[in-house]
This record gives sequence, structure tokens and C-alpha cells, in this order.
Amino acid sequence: MKESCSSIATLLERYFDQESSEHETARVEEHLQKCRACQESLRLMQGIRGAVKQPVDEVAEKEDFPWMWQNIQREIRLRERLSWWEVIRGWLDISPLFRKKVWIPVLATVAILVFVMVPTLFKNIPSPSVLSVVEYVDSPSYNVMVYESEKSNVTVIWLFEGPEEESSTS
Repeated sequence: MKESCSSIATLLERYFDQESSEHETARVEEHLQKCRACQESLRLMQGIRGAVKQPVDEVAEKEDFPWMWQNIQREIRLRERLSWWEVIRGWLDISPLFRKKVWIPVLATVAILVFVMVPTLFKNIPSPSVLSVVEYVDSPSYNVMVYESEKSNVTVIWLFEGPEEESSTS
């Protein structure tokens, strides 16, 4: 029974990447012996791999990886030797926060809230004496003073005798 190319196509990619099982590898190799189209697909995959791999290999040959690793290690050591003052200054540095544009609306909102809330915080709150009322009434016979407290619902009335009567009793 001859397998179709469409069923082998998915296995061909795994075979090319060397990720197929032994059973799948045997199926693909058997199919490749008989099918010229799949052989051509495999050659095309190998050509693409070569085209991508060749420039990477050339750059890797030119690059001095031990030198690069020494530079990385030197930078790591330099960063490890920060003084305690530099560490504290680094933690307290808030300038990176101001570089982000997200803070602009946040600060504007806080400013508006402060502007709205400050007048209510410093609003003149009446003292308890303002909540009470004292009335004084002069008359020829009696003097009356009335004290009313709104907070405790208390009313006190003082009745003073006239000036002639006070002088005669003392």
C-alpha cells in the first residue's frame, strides 16, 4: 500500500528536524525512495537551512566569545561593588517615575482632588456657642434672659426683678 504525499508531508518536517520516532523515520525513508516530489521538498528544506545557517556561522567564527564573556563578567563585578550610599540613592531615585507619561494624568487628578478638598477641610465649623441663642429683653417691670441650646434641646429662662426692687431689698 503506497502512502500519499499529503500524509507524509507532516512527518517529513519532523524527519528533517530529527524529531520523528523510529517508526515515523522508517515510513518517511521508505516513501522517499519512491517519491521524487518529497525528495525535492527535503532538498528544498536543506537549502533553506543552509541559507539561514551560513551567515550565522560566519558571524560566530568572527566573534570572540571569550572576550565578550570577559566584558560581561567585568560589568557584573562593577555593578556588585556599589557603595551603600549609591545603593540608597538608587532606591530613592524617583526620576524614572517621571519619565513615564502615565504619571501626567495621575498627578493632574491628585492636583484636582487637592484643590477641591482643601476648602472643605478648612471650612469654618461653628463652635457649640454659635449653636445656642441668648436673648435679653428689657422691660420697665422685669428683665428676662432666655438661653436656648439647639444641641441639647435645653431652654433656660432667667427672670430679673426691676432695679427699684433690688435696691430696696439689699
